[in-house]
Amino acid sequence: MSMRKIILLALLIFISIPAFASDDTLNEQAKLLYADNNITESFNALLSIPEEERTAENWLLLGNILQDKGRNDDAVFMYTKSILKDEKFYKAHYNLGNCYLNDDKPNMAIEEYKKVLKIRPEYAYAHYNLGCAYIKLGKYRKAKNAFLDAVYFKNTEPDFYYNLAYVYKKLNKPKDAQAYTEIYNKLLENQIDQ
Repeated sequence: MSMRKIILLALLIFISIPAFASDDTLNEQAKLLYADNNITESFNALLSIPEEERTAENWLLLGNILQDKGRNDDAVFMYTKSILKDEKFYKAHYNLGNCYLNDDKPNMAIEEYKKVLKIRPEYAYAHYNLGCAYIKLGKYRKAKNAFLDAVYFKNTEPDFYYNLAYVYKKLNKPKDAQAYTEIYNKLLENQIDQ
């Protein structure tokens, strides 16, 4: 074989390598692009992975991108695919719950947050969003309990205390409402000072 043919063959192999990139490589590339906020490139990389090879995380990222673009129905589809791939992938349940909450479907959101909490009972934001869903339904006692659980697992989040103050006000407990409002204000001051 001549040197020219060897160089041409090597060049053809080099050029065709990206076309045969493994799904693992595409998966890692998509995650890195997403982390670097290169959303369009990440979305395209995720779509280039064959559907049957996509991981629960791939479907989740597709859902996140679509939700950020305001395409909630498509995001719900992607989160559902993620859950079908891995029923115990709590992030997909959580984000699906968020879609339902944003779409004013609090009962469906509650079901998803409860699934999250079966998998990760210490996930404070699932407790918090569960409380927000209960507020939408006017179930202030249940909301209070969810917010108290959120505070138990993460006591540095001002919004948790703000909503606790709100539900205590709704439950006609002004002293408790005032106490949680003071904690909320103190946490906000600490954030500004930092």
